[in-house]
Amino acid sequence: MAPHHPHSPSGGLFEKNLFVAILLNFLITVIEIIGGIASGSLSLLSDAIHNFSDGIAIVVSYVAIRLSKRPRTLKYTFGLKRAEVLAAIINASVLMIISFFLIKEAIERFSIPTPITGHLMLAVAAVALLANIVGTMLLKRGADQNINIRAAYVHLVSDAVSSLAVIIGAIFIIVFRITWIDPVLTILISIYILKETYEIVKQSVDVIMMSSPAEIDMNQLQQAAETIPGVRNIHHVHVWKLNDSDIHFEAHVDVDDVPVSRTADIRREIERRLLEKHDITHTTLQFECDTCRTKELV
Repeated sequence: MAPHHPHSPSGGLFEKNLFVAILLNFLITVIEIIGGIASGSLSLLSDAIHNFSDGIAIVVSYVAIRLSKRPRTLKYTFGLKRAEVLAAIINASVLMIISFFLIKEAIERFSIPTPITGHLMLAVAAVALLANIVGTMLLKRGADQNINIRAAYVHLVSDAVSSLAVIIGAIFIIVFRITWIDPVLTILISIYILKETYEIVKQSVDVIMMSSPAEIDMNQLQQAAETIPGVRNIHHVHVWKLNDSDIHFEAHVDVDDVPVSRTADIRREIERRLLEKHDITHTTLQFECDTCRTKELV
């Protein structure tokens, strides 16, 4: 099934869900800041900072998706679709920075223990967990279809895991009076976030750098084109992603001595095979007959 784009009908639903997720995140942030200060819990305050950064990140995601729907212009002939990829990089990078900051604060807390009110910590974390679960449910479907929504989804999943960890920590503090579990949980939560965000940054940078999509085998792509009658070879090939869903392909196509009208049929067949086998949605082909000196694939 072809992926839904943010400007499709379901994309409109994703935008509404993102907006609701923004409101939820900022509400959680306010509740956790008040609860963290009142209870003395670093992990709760850390979760509040985490939620606040995620709220900002989702705002960026929302704006980026709106920008990606802007029509193409003479200046931006591809439109502003890559605003989504830039937003994904910003989102993930900010979250990684926040994670390192939280690890630093947690290490310092080991040497300066602070009394913690476990019952208040538990109640606030439970409310945060519930809100984060609602947020992740809103974005789960879109996360499979758009890298920017996936970045926002990872934010909310990490929030939910973080809140669950704080709840477990609060129970340990109430039952066993173990206050050192608070900074330990903060460090574990931060390491988890770093792991989840690394992949998003890597994928987004690959798109920005116009690398060939990892899921496309260039040899198979070459075979798909060169087995078409009339095609001698393809060379000077470029394959890249415009955003998370649009794959572009351009190449020189060396053909037999055929009428120009015949190249139209060859073009249609190449486009059909590339779409069916590699999900390539946009092709630009330059037909020639033994013109280029070098016939290397890339």
